[in-house]
Amino acid sequence: MHIWPGNPYPLGATYDGGGTNFALFSEAATRVELCLFDEDGRETRIDLPEREALVWHGYLPRVVPGQRYGYRVHGPYDPSRGLRCNPGKLLLDPYAKAIDGDYRWDPALFSYDFGDIGSYNDADSAPFSPRSVVINPYFDWGNDRPLKIPMWETVIYEAHVKGMTIRHPNIPDDVRGTYSGLAHPVMIKYLKSLGVTAVELMPVHQFVHDSGLVERGLTNYWGYNTIGFFAPHNGYSSFAGGGGQVQEFKAMVKALHQAGIEVILDVVYNHTAEGNHLGPTLSFRGIDNPAYYRLVDQDRQYYYDTTGTGNSLNVRHHESLRLIMDSLRYWVTEMHVDGFRFDLAAALAREFHEVDRLAAFFDLVNQDPVVSQVKLIAEPWDVGDGGYQVGGFPPNWTEWNGKYRDSVRDFWRGEPAGLGEFASRFTGSSDLYQDDGRRPIASINFVTAHDGFTLHDLVSYNEKHNDANGEGNRDGESHNRSWNCGTEGETEDADIIVLRERQKRNFLATLLLSQGVPMIAHGDELGRTQRGNNNVYCQDSEISWVDWVEARNEDVLTGFVRRLLKLRADHPIFRRRRFFTGDPAGDSKLPDIAWLRRDGQVMTEADWNTRSGMTMTVFLNGHGIPERDALGEEIRDDSFLLLFNPLDEDVAVTLPDRDYGRTWEVSANTADPLLAARRKTARAGGQFTVTRHSLVVLRCRY
Repeated sequence: MHIWPGNPYPLGATYDGGGTNFALFSEAATRVELCLFDEDGRETRIDLPEREALVWHGYLPRVVPGQRYGYRVHGPYDPSRGLRCNPGKLLLDPYAKAIDGDYRWDPALFSYDFGDIGSYNDADSAPFSPRSVVINPYFDWGNDRPLKIPMWETVIYEAHVKGMTIRHPNIPDDVRGTYSGLAHPVMIKYLKSLGVTAVELMPVHQFVHDSGLVERGLTNYWGYNTIGFFAPHNGYSSFAGGGGQVQEFKAMVKALHQAGIEVILDVVYNHTAEGNHLGPTLSFRGIDNPAYYRLVDQDRQYYYDTTGTGNSLNVRHHESLRLIMDSLRYWVTEMHVDGFRFDLAAALAREFHEVDRLAAFFDLVNQDPVVSQVKLIAEPWDVGDGGYQVGGFPPNWTEWNGKYRDSVRDFWRGEPAGLGEFASRFTGSSDLYQDDGRRPIASINFVTAHDGFTLHDLVSYNEKHNDANGEGNRDGESHNRSWNCGTEGETEDADIIVLRERQKRNFLATLLLSQGVPMIAHGDELGRTQRGNNNVYCQDSEISWVDWVEARNEDVLTGFVRRLLKLRADHPIFRRRRFFTGDPAGDSKLPDIAWLRRDGQVMTEADWNTRSGMTMTVFLNGHGIPERDALGEEIRDDSFLLLFNPLDEDVAVTLPDRDYGRTWEVSANTADPLLAARRKTARAGGQFTVTRHSLVVLRCRY
């Protein structure tokens, strides 16, 4: 097969209608072979003829979409110097837009013989490896455009592509658990009815099922084990192969956009699936190990690891940075996604040892005209020294607020310590974000997420129950700030069941009415349980999937969430763009926010340190909103009282005097989710009994 010189840019395999250009970066290589595979798996090897600016490249006419390929990279193999080239290993293209197949674990995938780390294993890995695929880049997007929903109007729904749809009885069997399943009208109708504005998809970059999990009959269900930063994971595609997952993913995004729902990707740029120095040679390691990975300076056969997975991507190297930025731009421009949540984002900030907010990665993002304009969400920690960086990211970033999660959990299980912190978290965490000019939207608020207990399990278990993972219950977080409400696990005790349901509503109501951006973990509003397992990363089973049939028993909870999200959407007081000040606002003599004791008087400093102070009323002044609407008009809203009672006793709360409002209407009550009680209004100065472990929302009528 005759190959033309081609071009060094763009990297990857690029089809232009007449043929395909192949380009691969490698400074370490002395020779690069392009390997083409036919339908029967027969391999044809072709040397890439050109090397320009450290990029090996060539053009093959008449090579069309669907062509499967890989690389074999010749060069030095000297692990002590960080060099691990081995042409016996078929390597995935780091820029592959689609990948066919999966790994079948075999010693041939490793560059050493088991039991002898210093040996050299040149056995052919191709029979056990997936293939990169040339894709068709053309797709009819129609009039699809970025939705650009403002962050203060955003409600995020964290979802797993397979787990959300695999058990849905109204989705056809052949598309359950796929991109098409998530785009099915039944699923879109549900998300719309709930009131969320964005789905945050757990990893959909092509990932690998770890050999240790496969040996135990498990898989990497969550997907935080990336091997292809441009390729939609083929396991979520209803197409048999040939790159069809790209078209299917695009069709999913288009359908969600048509429904007014944004798509945010949970991305893992901090490490790859190749693991530590004992790991397999699948792609980056065999192409240019020191360019793509942080190596230990004192002994370069070992990997610097702040991720807990064996390696860290080398964000100090131009090629790793280019890979990340090219990938991000690709997902925005070609796949039309609306933002990213960066797993272990602190690892991307490490240029040397410490976490540096001004690292090159953040400079590149800030200056990039494409990536800087989408939603950027950091998981603001890693496992390295000084890696907990909540509040430490640049101004155009938002952050998963782990301190919000911990504080809200403690409050509703009746922990009096940290009441002041709860107040800060509920109002947007100004202590974390205000000093550097950020606003409440910098805080992505959540009570639960994929990692940890579901909401149902948070109120049903004091201890984790992870035995199904096969790790002796040693994995997963041991300090969950959970409360089982009186007994461990499932129960038929009616009083405990009632309390647990109320606690679920307390958590959700607090989350959805806090300042900042709320994130709901998929299935929490449906009562999803993992049976006490708080680390289902390896459970691709009914333990982790949403049970849509059982969810019918949670209609009250689901309806409660719908009403709370509508309340949030209807009232800008819950979506402020600036922090509260506590000062008189606008034409009102009242402060924009006030914290009141159970007797209706303003809380004193001493009240913040008492258990009785936990039963408090929060006044939100609808005439104290400082921002203006898109036309420059003042924003006015109703005022609200939120009556919190996390204690194990009913409390008669005195409402504030008429200056705050004369008549108040019950908008939500976690002890009465259907608002069936006769009493629907309350008057200034009167008393309102707040049931134990409950939250009441009152709206000022006049």
